[in-house]
Amino acid sequence: MWGSGSGDRAGMSEYLTTRELAALLRVRERKVYDLVASGSLPVRRVTGKLLFPRSEIERWIGGSARARAADMIGAAELAPPLVVAGGHDPLLEWALRESRSGIACFLDGALDGLDRAERGECVAVGLHVPDGDGWNTSVVEARFGREPWVLLEWARRVRGLVCRPGLARPPRRLRDVRGLRFQMRQAEAASGLVLDRLLAAEQMSRADLAPVATVERSETDLARAIAAGRADVGLGIAAAAQLYNLDFVPLLEERFDLMVWRRAYFDLPFQKLVSFCRGPAFEARAAELGGYDVSGCGTVRFNGR
Repeated sequence: MWGSGSGDRAGMSEYLTTRELAALLRVRERKVYDLVASGSLPVRRVTGKLLFPRSEIERWIGGSARARAADMIGAAELAPPLVVAGGHDPLLEWALRESRSGIACFLDGALDGLDRAERGECVAVGLHVPDGDGWNTSVVEARFGREPWVLLEWARRVRGLVCRPGLARPPRRLRDVRGLRFQMRQAEAASGLVLDRLLAAEQMSRADLAPVATVERSETDLARAIAAGRADVGLGIAAAAQLYNLDFVPLLEERFDLMVWRRAYFDLPFQKLVSFCRGPAFEARAAELGGYDVSGCGTVRFNGR
């Protein structure tokens, strides 16, 4: 049993071996070595042997109090529901299904996902929130830095102008969209934050756009609306534009990450997803969709306490 008091630790070593830690996390010893190599685990090296400080491991898996409760009433009762929330991504949606992971998804915007994570309503969140010169890390550290969440890179995506073919004046940059019917996303979508950053770089604001009356709630819905002629242009990803044979003007590459509840990462559903994403079918699908770079998939970008 995990515990924090001196009585709870009677007869227990201050350090865990690789085998003991693997048993605790319910993973193979090879996975422990992989986590050590990626810098994700607190570890000491003594005469060539890996030892894991028990107190630091307790904090790493979410705190000794939570771990003790998990032992008493079962980790499943403490874990958030097996749902991925956050930003929409066609490759993620496909991989969750094709991997037979059993993980459900409710992808209604990155900002919505962050709120759901705070309320304990999901085990992972898809994010592409602008962050200085990068993506996602500051917002995750500010809101979840003291909790057991880990930020993993999913893919880099090309984002730009998704355009209806045959426009009399096709845009070549963002400033050219003036006068065109612009398709917006919902307020909870991080693409709105990306749009504001791009507008500011062009010395523009949303007042320079001509938005249509309705909003679309996913990358593919935005592309579908433009393909149907309900709008002329919108800010979307290359994969969605290609899916509907639309014109596309690349503007930037963004990093889409998954913020994952650390304990859930080691359970079978997420391990199914992880294993699937290491295979050739995943890379082939990313190439088929277009606009993806998955070479950094799984890279740890932030590790909460």
